[in-house]
Amino acid sequence: MEAVTARCHTAERPADPASLERGVRQLLADKFSGSYLGLWLLAAEHLRLGTWDLLLGWTGQPAQSVEPRLALQLVHEAALCVAGLRDKRSSLQKGFCLAAGLPFLASDSGIHQLLGKHSVAQAENLQRALGRQRQRLGDYAGKVLVVDPHRLHSYSRRHMRRQRKEPTAPPRKMAQTFFALDGDTCQPVCFTTGTASRTVSQATPGLLDLATDILGQRQQPILVLADAEHFTSELVDDVHRRTGMDLLVPMIIRKGFLERLRTLPETQFRRHWAGYATATLSHQLSKQEAGPLPLFVQRFGETPSDYKFTVFLCTAERDEVESLVRDYPKRWHVEEFFNLEQALGWDRAGTQNLNIRYGHMTMALLAQAVLRQLRQRLGLPQAIWDGKHLAKDVLQGLEGDVRVTEKTLIVTYYNAPEAERFREHYQNLPARLRAEGIDPHLPWLYDYQLDFRFR
Repeated sequence: MEAVTARCHTAERPADPASLERGVRQLLADKFSGSYLGLWLLAAEHLRLGTWDLLLGWTGQPAQSVEPRLALQLVHEAALCVAGLRDKRSSLQKGFCLAAGLPFLASDSGIHQLLGKHSVAQAENLQRALGRQRQRLGDYAGKVLVVDPHRLHSYSRRHMRRQRKEPTAPPRKMAQTFFALDGDTCQPVCFTTGTASRTVSQATPGLLDLATDILGQRQQPILVLADAEHFTSELVDDVHRRTGMDLLVPMIIRKGFLERLRTLPETQFRRHWAGYATATLSHQLSKQEAGPLPLFVQRFGETPSDYKFTVFLCTAERDEVESLVRDYPKRWHVEEFFNLEQALGWDRAGTQNLNIRYGHMTMALLAQAVLRQLRQRLGLPQAIWDGKHLAKDVLQGLEGDVRVTEKTLIVTYYNAPEAERFREHYQNLPARLRAEGIDPHLPWLYDYQLDFRFR
């Protein structure tokens, strides 16, 4: 396999199982220190999440092969919020390579070959497996689902449809990604991506199918929150036919419809508090196949001259106040998620090869899952840091060394900030993992155990 040997040089390196194991064991025996030692904290979270089994399922290769280790390298690159350690900004410290069970840093060609061999369907299967695992771990409430398109500026030279992110912005080439987020836990459930010409009406049904496979059937239908871009008859009909989901989407109010709202009798509105009243109407879109659906009207103001209205279409009968006041504001969690996590790999658009895009972005989804677990253990303030801040101050900011003691890798951190908190969760790690019912051996590091020291 082609590996990076210097900032501007590559060379062929043996990647058979025997050579990999020999190289890793030799580097461990030589001892090392590096600037990415914080990545070793993620090893414990990989074991808790089951990352290695997920990567084995995606690659379809045995545990001794190089492919799942290359995938783990991609996960770690996403966690570091870098476009890739393989370009001219790459750093060849052995701490980064060894955290993925590799004795070398794979080059661009090796990574692209790995991603190019796996289809979109395989990436979606990995998302399903990851989502179901996170569901078992309690990362999803499964009551409210937020769907939102996330458009990234594309630097591709291909001819493609140009779009505006804002009404006043110039049209640019965009790569489109569509996310589904749990509205209560603010955690991503799944995503789909496509070419610049794909619309929300085309992409959302497949996104909802994927989310349904992950979340499963519920006693109560999941409420899907969308923005006005999703107000189309095709999408409304699709969700209305589903038995486990209801759609709540704002309606763009035209001048004629606004006049109709102003003429509604006062008796049709229910006042809830000063300046706020609601009404429920029936409405049918022009191309909608289903019968009339409930339309929730919000009225703000105390006098007719001050009245302002917002209108939402729902595909099922629900309590309008609960849906509009308690549930719909959760839609803005998706914007908070992008601000916090998009640096993991959802803020840039490279190739238009969908196999590579799906694979790369799904590895970022794995990185986000393990970083959430790390944040939960560290608590505040790390729990609210964005991805770049966490990568800089924790994953790259901890200094120390790694050495082998019998069959255990000892990672020692010197002068770690708030070391007591790290010590509480990561010192004596094998015993802690066994108490959780988890095998403490690292299969990608030839069944070594991992432990930490803080000095």
